[in-house]
Amino acid sequence: MKFGHKLATDLYPEWRFYYLDYDELKRRLKKSEIEHAGFTDAKEATFVEILERELEKVSSFRQIKGDELARRVQHCEAVVESILAEGETKESDFESVEREIGSINVEVTELSKFIRLNYSAFLKILKKHDKHTNYMLKPSFMVRMSARPFYKESFDNLIIRLSKLFDTCRTGGKRSQENANAGGSQQNFVRRTTKYWVHPDNVTEVKCIILKYLPVLVFSAKGGKDPDPAITSIYFDNDAFDLYVGRLEKSEGAEALRLRWYGNMDQTEIFVERKTHREDWTGESSVKSRFPIKEKYVNDYLKGTYTMEKTIAKFRERKQKSEKELEHLEQLSTEVQQTVLKKGLHPVVRTFYNRTAFQLPGDARVRISLDTELTMIREDNYDRSRSGSNWRRTDVGTTAPFSYVAGEDVNAFPYAVLEVKLQTQYGTEPPTWIQELVKSHLVEEVPKFSKFIHGVATLLDNKISLLPFWLPQMDKDIRKPVPAGYRSLEWGSSNEEPPRAVDRALIVRPRSKKQKDSDLDSIEVVIEPVRSVSSFRRSGADERTPLLGAGPSSRGGERRRKKPFGLGSIGSLFKKESDSEDSGPTPAQAAKRIALPVRVEPKVFFANERTFLSWLHFCIVLVTLALGLLNFSDKVGQISGLIFTLVAMMFMIYALFLYQWRAHKIRNRDAGPYDDRVGPTVLVATLFFAVLTNVWLVFTGK
Repeated sequence: MKFGHKLATDLYPEWRFYYLDYDELKRRLKKSEIEHAGFTDAKEATFVEILERELEKVSSFRQIKGDELARRVQHCEAVVESILAEGETKESDFESVEREIGSINVEVTELSKFIRLNYSAFLKILKKHDKHTNYMLKPSFMVRMSARPFYKESFDNLIIRLSKLFDTCRTGGKRSQENANAGGSQQNFVRRTTKYWVHPDNVTEVKCIILKYLPVLVFSAKGGKDPDPAITSIYFDNDAFDLYVGRLEKSEGAEALRLRWYGNMDQTEIFVERKTHREDWTGESSVKSRFPIKEKYVNDYLKGTYTMEKTIAKFRERKQKSEKELEHLEQLSTEVQQTVLKKGLHPVVRTFYNRTAFQLPGDARVRISLDTELTMIREDNYDRSRSGSNWRRTDVGTTAPFSYVAGEDVNAFPYAVLEVKLQTQYGTEPPTWIQELVKSHLVEEVPKFSKFIHGVATLLDNKISLLPFWLPQMDKDIRKPVPAGYRSLEWGSSNEEPPRAVDRALIVRPRSKKQKDSDLDSIEVVIEPVRSVSSFRRSGADERTPLLGAGPSSRGGERRRKKPFGLGSIGSLFKKESDSEDSGPTPAQAAKRIALPVRVEPKVFFANERTFLSWLHFCIVLVTLALGLLNFSDKVGQISGLIFTLVAMMFMIYALFLYQWRAHKIRNRDAGPYDDRVGPTVLVATLFFAVLTNVWLVFTGK
């Protein structure tokens, strides 16, 4: 689709006179080209004058409309406060306010699209101008655009205020005790998690859809400061990348180890987190657990010279935690430290992103997070010193897009990551609005997506031989065609209740409709103390949406920077191209395997057990016959009974070996073969020999 047609299709009809007049500017360029008269200085001056007027028009409308929406939100807040001040409220009291904030919500989404469409239109027309004329206008005009940066303003503050208004109208200004306790115990809960990619063009719209049903989770920062949505994690691995391979292959017991903090680099509290994958056949669920540690002790802790004994003693003395929690903390800190020392783990990759979290306070049934400005940064010391002997780099802060970091050390992920966590009773469907959202053109499902795995696969591709299955998808545009007539966000009802909570662990484990035999939804068990408000406030949601999206990746030099979505072609992961023409041939690299998500059904293990029990049943029959001959027969029968006893023992040993052998291959997802042609042949021959021996003894004995 040509951009002119896209602009005409996607524009908001009520604002059509405030968009860049792309067709008129394009017509002027084509007219000059058709007339073969060239683009004279006079025509260039006229073109620039028109372009400046268009910039003024777009920028002024953006400012006026933004101020108007802010004033409308302020008016709604005043109306809501006056309703609540009257005391008893009815649902009908908020109907007019809810209609108004619904209208504002739609216009915020449309204004976001307005900004992106116009910014793209300016870039397109400047590119066409420089291509079809002898004048280079783009560099100088980009400076003028930076003086009127209509494309850099964020809607985050407006979205948070709208979220509070929606929540107040939804609850009538009262948070019911039922919702407050609906999530059940937060000490040990199970939930189903699915992940999606969201194109930067759709980020604001996705936020506006979600906030109608779930409030933005915001907590006040310490010292009265504004909440910082930044989350930074340092992932650890060894030189063999054992943790990377284990997490990618979803091996039983595979661990991921990271150190995480919320906010800027001045944070003194660091969280040591361990994620452990459990296969379904074990009967256990995947576990994520963590504990806090002071930043000044992190290096000594990783070296094994510092333990958590003093911290645990302080907690015990102040009675801040229960004895069970302290035992868990001591065990976890010891196990993590031993893992680091035993496996030789060191910093490998850093991930940074700004998170917007949506959740009803105290209700864990539906939790949604949207991570934007996701960036991966190298932390290793393979080719040069980065983190050195420290647990993290000191030359990298928490301000995207990290243009000051060396190009080969950073990779800007081109999309936002939407994570939907549901806790539903068995047989209960997720809320209708969630089903419609995840099936819409706004998101792209990416099962088992991992920031750690993606960071290693893109930044350290020369160190690994196994790649995640989603990597080839990075070269494709994930945007889907907009359904005909799609415009408003009137999905479901903002009063729709999340699924009822359950007291018992009857948690549905649904499968993807696209892949019925694959486990696309991970089950996560979190066993950790309830975080205090002070610890939650750093995971809040005032996240700054990058209106222009993530910039091109700087990995791999200028050649890769020109790639459309910030990641070089997947082909560059399989071969290395020379930057100069006369550098000579380079040896071909071995092709790398793509790891696809595979789930082993429990019924496979049950089938293996049934086969083992069938062998045992046959052995029991044979042993019964042999014991009868030994106890109640003559000498010839006793000899035959002894032979059959030995044969039965051979069968039992073989059956046990076969059962363990197949179980091992199934657990490791071995491609096979699973049959054994030699064993049964030997057993049949042995049994045949025993029968013939028995017959021979009987007849020769007579």
